Amino acid sequence: MENIDDKRAVLYYQIDYTLTDIPDDAAYFHAQFNRLHPFPKGEVYTIVDNIMGKGQYVGTYLARGTYDKGWWGEGEIKFFMDGDAEFPTICGTGEEDYFCGSYGYSMRQDKEGVNQYDEFDSPYTGFHYFTSDPDISYETKIGQYRWHILDPIRFETDLKVTIQSLGWQSGGRYLPLQDDMASVAYWYQQEPHNPFPDLLSKEELKIKKENLNPMR
Repeated sequence: MENIDDKRAVLYYQIDYTLTDIPDDAAYFHAQFNRLHPFPKGEVYTIVDNIMGKGQYVGTYLARGTYDKGWWGEGEIKFFMDGDAEFPTICGTGEEDYFCGSYGYSMRQDKEGVNQYDEFDSPYTGFHYFTSDPDISYETKIGQYRWHILDPIRFETDLKVTIQSLGWQSGGRYLPLQDDMASVAYWYQQEPHNPFPDLLSKEELKIKKENLNPMR
């Protein structure tokens, strides 16, 4: 835990544990945060990289602040593992498909032309969104999660997870988006693990009112 605010903070915690023998090859829980804003046009968002060792990937949380009024969830999630180079072992069919909200979360437009979606929660996947906020320039704020409990993604030597940031434009063409992207990846692996990248600074973590990288 690190307090990056200017004010003092009080932290309360409780630790529950069991005294038992742990095998040498036991896998330990890991979680890694990432954020990219502004998002470089045409780039691919990296959920997690540089995982080296044996383990299994068990979940993804992905947050998105959208700047475009149109559809945003067409990007493919890709799992590069065990020596994959150009082509991943697992390649999804779209962001909303991966989070089990196929066909755009039943997207429709209200009388103001603003996209509306069907939110849902379940033990293994969920989706929530909030429409435009006068304090920031996002069109929509989105949170999506998926837990790979019944379908763990197992890797032997290495793992990298990426997702494209894509929407639609006229003529059925893909539209590279420059949204505010943030995520947490969850996995188990045998130790040792590679060092994690440094967390972003307090300034880099702020949600800006203005669009730092306008699309149009």
